Amino acid sequence: MSAKHIVTHKEKKVVFGNFISLTSLQSINYILPLVVLPYLIRIIGMEKFGLIAFAQSLVQYFLIVTDYGFSLSATRTISLIGEHKQKTNELFSSVMTVKLIFSSISFLILCGLIFFIPKFKADWLVYILSFGSVIGSTLFPVWFFQGKEKMNYIAVVNVISGLVYAVCIFIFINSPEDFLLVPFLNSLFSVTSGIFGLYIAFKKFRLEFIFQKYDSIKRELKTGWDIFISILSINAYTTTRIFAVGLLTNNVITGYYSLAEKIANYIQTFPLDSFTRAVFPRISNVFLKNKQRATAIMYRIQDGITLGFVISLPIAYLIAPWIIKLACGTAYQEVVLTLRLLLAAVFFVGANNFKVQFLLVCGKQDLYAKIHIGAALIGLPLIFLLIYHFSYMGAALATILTEAGVFIVTSIAVEKLARKFSGR
Repeated sequence: MSAKHIVTHKEKKVVFGNFISLTSLQSINYILPLVVLPYLIRIIGMEKFGLIAFAQSLVQYFLIVTDYGFSLSATRTISLIGEHKQKTNELFSSVMTVKLIFSSISFLILCGLIFFIPKFKADWLVYILSFGSVIGSTLFPVWFFQGKEKMNYIAVVNVISGLVYAVCIFIFINSPEDFLLVPFLNSLFSVTSGIFGLYIAFKKFRLEFIFQKYDSIKRELKTGWDIFISILSINAYTTTRIFAVGLLTNNVITGYYSLAEKIANYIQTFPLDSFTRAVFPRISNVFLKNKQRATAIMYRIQDGITLGFVISLPIAYLIAPWIIKLACGTAYQEVVLTLRLLLAAVFFVGANNFKVQFLLVCGKQDLYAKIHIGAALIGLPLIFLLIYHFSYMGAALATILTEAGVFIVTSIAVEKLARKFSGR
């Protein structure tokens, strides 16, 4: 098949529609912080901002547990089920049951941390209020809409929620004493979005919740296990960076680093994340019919993504002070330096993004898991070691080294698979 006809017009139309929906959502998620962040930092100060960032990094672990890899495993399964109503209801019910159970367990763990560890006990209300985002994430069936390739529902709910949240920030947060309203409002709108997302799923797709037997739940746990371990491993050397900076330094430095990482993540994921989410269910279907064609699509997409980063990252490096000033109100030198370091890691992630997802498309969850477990085993101690010696810059250096290693190993693994599918 010629390169011109690798992707059909119909496939382009479906993927493009989902891409636009998700990009509109991400656009709001990008624009709103540019408006809200300078205001928040000026009103509540860098110390309280750093505390909130630290609490969010802790809550992120619970988000990982409750997701359990369903954002990939269940998305792929639901896309392959098609319109089979009974199987759809069973999968939906099993996934939601597991997520609700894990959410309850996560809250109990959080309560234990607050009760037994002084660092968490001192600001216990910040952590409790931040936990609402876990509940919202549990309720909102993003994985279901992605699998059905109906991302417009995700976009509509989250855009409205994000806009109202931003307005509330400006209305209700007027002094440093109002800082607790930041996690409260974030959780409130997260839960509200989750409830609306569930309502749309039941209403539009006529879903029925069926109490599942243990065997059905066990099957979904087994299906998502490798991906869960992989995502847990990935976050062991990603989410842990802010958490480790918070443990080993102070709230002000944590605020500096979290700002740099937040902006680096924006550059890394926009609009790349929208595109890969839109393509994932479609290429999974293509792979079932034609492995060579799916491989050709993967390489074509990855080459385009890599070229985009080759062009954009040097520009981002040069205008980093302006980006920081726009996002934070002041061009903090600590944030500028950290952001410039993190851009190197952003390149490795971008140049590897679709290759990593292709391992899941191929059903190589075990290989996907092994790569990221290895990265966690090396990256996690590296984070603490380099932060201990170089403070917040150590977190950025650890990120570069770890992501470079993941890039090299994944590229080798995917090339071997491509040769196998082509018969070379």
